[in-house]
Amino acid sequence: MTEAIASLIGSSTWKALEVHAVTSRNLHLRDLFAQDPTRGGRLKVEAAGIYLDYSKNRITDETVKLLLQLAEESGLRSRIDAMFRGDKINVTEKRSVLHVALRAPVGEKILADGVDVVPLVHAVLDKMTAFSNSVRSGEWKGYTGKPIRNVVNIGIGGSDLGPVMAYEALRHYSQRDLTFRFVSNVDGTDIAEATRDLDAEETLFIVSSKTFTTLETMTNAHTARAWALETLKHTAAIARHFVAVSTNAEAVAKFGIDTANMFGFWDWVGGRYSMDSAIGLSTMIAIGPDNYRKLLDGFHEMDVHFRTAPFERNLPVLLGLLAIYNNNFLGAQSVAVLPYEQYLKRFPAYLQQLTMESNGKHVTLDGKEVEYQTGPIYWGEPGTNGQHSFYQLIHQGTRLIPCDFIAFAKPLNAIGRHHDILLANVFAQAEALAFGKTTQQVEAEGTPASLAPHRMFEGNRPSNTILLERLTPEALGKLVALYEHSVFVQGAIWNIDSFDQWGVELGKVLAQRIVPELEAPKEPSLTHDSSTNALIKQYRSIQRQRGSAK
Repeated sequence: MTEAIASLIGSSTWKALEVHAVTSRNLHLRDLFAQDPTRGGRLKVEAAGIYLDYSKNRITDETVKLLLQLAEESGLRSRIDAMFRGDKINVTEKRSVLHVALRAPVGEKILADGVDVVPLVHAVLDKMTAFSNSVRSGEWKGYTGKPIRNVVNIGIGGSDLGPVMAYEALRHYSQRDLTFRFVSNVDGTDIAEATRDLDAEETLFIVSSKTFTTLETMTNAHTARAWALETLKHTAAIARHFVAVSTNAEAVAKFGIDTANMFGFWDWVGGRYSMDSAIGLSTMIAIGPDNYRKLLDGFHEMDVHFRTAPFERNLPVLLGLLAIYNNNFLGAQSVAVLPYEQYLKRFPAYLQQLTMESNGKHVTLDGKEVEYQTGPIYWGEPGTNGQHSFYQLIHQGTRLIPCDFIAFAKPLNAIGRHHDILLANVFAQAEALAFGKTTQQVEAEGTPASLAPHRMFEGNRPSNTILLERLTPEALGKLVALYEHSVFVQGAIWNIDSFDQWGVELGKVLAQRIVPELEAPKEPSLTHDSSTNALIKQYRSIQRQRGSAK
């Protein structure tokens, strides 16, 4: 750990950024663009098939210089090298962080505990390929001899958000005679609605749980098992209608799944970084092994760019540094992710876990309380829908909300003028956020003086525009890896562990304690706080009333 990391806010560069942010407070993007007609063409990076326009951020060349200096002083380069080298940078769990190995090509060498993991990754990929081909072709038959027509992925967190996002994003490439459903919520409605109109004889369930003990996932899996057996009757049928993505062979076999149909992964893959591991089995079945490998190629291309490009031309580094500037020096508490592509409707939800589970931390790597804000809140919806709901707050509200606009130059479904209108809205929204509309402009339009304040737009709202050619499997891989590495950059500079998630654990432990208290036939002795005790008693009372009413 470098001294710069150990005392981040005490570093000269951090202090210089604080002073710079104060002195730059009155700068407006209108003036910055007027003073430099080349700004829009300078503050951009084009690499790995992605065009990033970051000129509409509230920055100057001095800002960028100081941010790059902060990255160097924080040891970002050595942290990047350590991750790719397989060092155990997840310090609280003493694990390597090697999601980059999941998309490494054959022949590349990446070590974890002295073992080259790339051949292991490709062995699983080959197994996934054979299974996916057998399902897609109809060769894989259910217990009664019918081919599979429905695939239901059961997981939660990274075992759900990645697969469902990828399926929706790449639906254009999916095999249309197969139906895909995704179940994650332990709310019984989720599994009930997912299976309501399916034929058990034609349905395959993919149960994704590393330990095969995750409460929500296994509750849903056992419900799915019971649902299937209502039709199939024989427990031997489970082996033809269930497969597992897990490492717990004993529990998988006990459930009734043939361990030959268990697809493994490793503890150096965090759940939110696992969509391109065996967790992506449903994705591969949907889009086919060839497209899936193109997805991996896209990931890998961004990995190479991140590892090798100089910081001033490095897409994830710049995106991460700008996020730090907006968060720590301009006081922005959230980031709006706004994909102008309907297929990416689940992408903001995917990023919520990736970013907030990674960097929602309050202590540094050595356990000391941080003295600065860490992970901002990520949220968003596809454009143009969001324009007619929450953009009002972004444009004229009192909060500073930086925006990431994501768009594609070519549509997957070319219909009339739709795409030109869609892209016009992307560019117009970024322009409106940056430059706004002055009172003088409003009044010049003939607006009464009493209405002018309401129709004035302050502008000076920062945004990035991320433009790609077309939403292909490769493009999706690049886009996800871009944000993965941007999250890493932020965590490295904040000196936090972006790869553990202890904050998820406490609620799980307490829930396991409360479940038997809710289900006990007699009144349990409760030792929670008075609020929790009262809620449990109220729930039990309502349940008793419901039971007596039957």
